[in-house]
Amino acid sequence: MKKLRWAMDGAFWDLDISTPITVDGLARPIPGDTTIPLGLSRGTKLSRPKQIDFMQRFMAMPFVPSYSGDLDKGGNGFTLQRVLNLPLGENWFATMLGQFNVQKLVASMKEISKQQPQDSSWRKNLGKHFCDKSLYALGLCSEISIGPDDTLLLSSELSGGDKKSRRNKAVFHHKFLQHNLTAEAVWPGLFVDKHGTYWDVPFLMEVDFASVASNSGTSCHLCVHHNSGSPKQFEGNQIDQIPQVLLPGLSVKTALSFKKNVDVWRSKAGKLKMVQPFDVFLSDPHISASGCIGTVITASHGGNPVGSQGEDEPHSVGGISFRGGPDNKSAILADLFATISCTAQHGNFQRLCLDLTRLHARLDFPSGSKFLTGSVNLARDLYNSKPLDMQAVQAICPDITVSLQQQIFGEFSFRMDSKVALDIKSRESYGARIDDTIFAFEYALKVLGSAKAVAWYSTKQREAMVELRFFET
Repeated sequence: MKKLRWAMDGAFWDLDISTPITVDGLARPIPGDTTIPLGLSRGTKLSRPKQIDFMQRFMAMPFVPSYSGDLDKGGNGFTLQRVLNLPLGENWFATMLGQFNVQKLVASMKEISKQQPQDSSWRKNLGKHFCDKSLYALGLCSEISIGPDDTLLLSSELSGGDKKSRRNKAVFHHKFLQHNLTAEAVWPGLFVDKHGTYWDVPFLMEVDFASVASNSGTSCHLCVHHNSGSPKQFEGNQIDQIPQVLLPGLSVKTALSFKKNVDVWRSKAGKLKMVQPFDVFLSDPHISASGCIGTVITASHGGNPVGSQGEDEPHSVGGISFRGGPDNKSAILADLFATISCTAQHGNFQRLCLDLTRLHARLDFPSGSKFLTGSVNLARDLYNSKPLDMQAVQAICPDITVSLQQQIFGEFSFRMDSKVALDIKSRESYGARIDDTIFAFEYALKVLGSAKAVAWYSTKQREAMVELRFFET
């Protein structure tokens, strides 16, 4: 099992999230913009070609569907993917992944039928429609096991049509005894901001050194990140302002955290004999809580100084910062972060119906300095019997993520992940809003112990995918 995600990784590290907007199904959230929804983050670094290859071979799926928004809004619409294995050796996994845009084909055929309603020649020339290069995208992936602890992945994808775009990636993984090292180069790199807008960075290079995830204990994380070139909006005209953290520059982040898990209650009742759970990680009814607190220090040089993005926003990254002069584009930021989560589960996930109900809630505090400042201001207002400062109230409000999972029948279960934001602008205008909701149907692969096929839909991004996940709760 590869490196799992920290609870606060979405706020500080450029981790991959799932998206059907590209062939390899990967994008990164902009650092400091938001935390990653549970339904979008990958539990393990399983490449898209390997997922599709598994579903083709063992789940009888000749094509894997995905959806990435309407065509008139810059999306790809409904697409189908299929992978072809290239036998190159025992330690060399190579694939060719093809993508066909079904919705674009149907749209083009409808357009021609409207222009020539009485003419059926378009049906006779159906083959010409399939020869349209804009309907296809191709991805080549090669994963080489250099040794027992070293892996090199090389991939390239090309989208057809008049606006041909190529994406390339090189990733090197090395596993230490208690740490993982990842060196990655991507050109261009794809990012997504909190508004759902995708951005292309011409060149991205990153070196990541992190502790192996554990339920409790101390963890460390070091990341060196370099952007090069002028970012531009993906598949569309430049409308929004370029996020400052995507501008060319170099940044170094280091974090140290301590995590503790506590079982409030765990069932001691026996399970059904001679009946294997559909997921071994979801077979114990319990109530548990966990907390994580840590500190992160970021040093940057270039066009993307830390602390420059969203300084006027209440949820932007705060902290103690040191900056150079007007001509010196360097900065250092230090801050605290914390997260608190609680999980409650009923059922052993063994019976055929309604034997699993699971609720997970998480509170993220991405900036300890803002939380402490807001708390001090509120305490002072209460002590002096003054009206509360709404900005201070907003500063102490955490980012809330709620996840609910319910077994439907057998291996099938339904899951909903939501991000809840508390919006407190004034005493007259306050409330809670749902920023993003992920609906998913999961099919547990019982024979593998803890694996599942997931079909999810994001209401904010208007995207849907079918994925394969391992060792993920």
